[in-house]
Amino acid sequence: MSQQPSVLIMARAPRPGAVKTRLQPLLGAQGCARLQAGLIERTLRLAEQVAPERCWLALDQPYDAPATARVLRQRGGDLGARMRNAVAQVCGEQPGPVLMIGTDVPTLHARHLRAAAELLTGDVDVAFGPALDGGYYLIGLHRPCAAVFAINPALWGGPEVLAASLAAANAAGLRTGLLEPLRDLDTPEDARALLADGTLPEELARLLRPTAAPS
Repeated sequence: MSQQPSVLIMARAPRPGAVKTRLQPLLGAQGCARLQAGLIERTLRLAEQVAPERCWLALDQPYDAPATARVLRQRGGDLGARMRNAVAQVCGEQPGPVLMIGTDVPTLHARHLRAAAELLTGDVDVAFGPALDGGYYLIGLHRPCAAVFAINPALWGGPEVLAASLAAANAAGLRTGLLEPLRDLDTPEDARALLADGTLPEELARLLRPTAAPS
């Protein structure tokens, strides 16, 4: 690839009661907000390793995020529209490939982003990082492509997202490539599995081991 990719992070602002709600039985609303803030900060550091000066953070609400990325506001009625619009804005201001990631995969590392960029140097048009829940934690694109986000809006957040996105890409004549699967951090079961396998960064492991009762 002749041009360094931009890294675009899609994130929800860490507002108590509005983020990581399935983890509230474990952490409480305030603990979930602290976890989300920690996930955003870690993902920003990761993006900076791979694409210094080409990092973007797309937020659903205003948030005083660490100033290591250019911040934009998510626009669109469903997740597919918000991702499509964010990619188009980034490419409009910084032409070149885009690696779009979320903040929900705490075992994501720079090597995964670099592997996606490497896929795009070959004959792959769209690179996906599969999540164990049936979604994807990364999508890499040479250029904006609305077709890959044009799946049934009812599927977003469910177990068929990756399959539907691959089908949409194939229908558009795009060549796809896959990275290794990783686990999202969405539920208490996810939290227990990630804590048990010892792969969590310590700063996030601490946020998943509350010392006080959930609030």
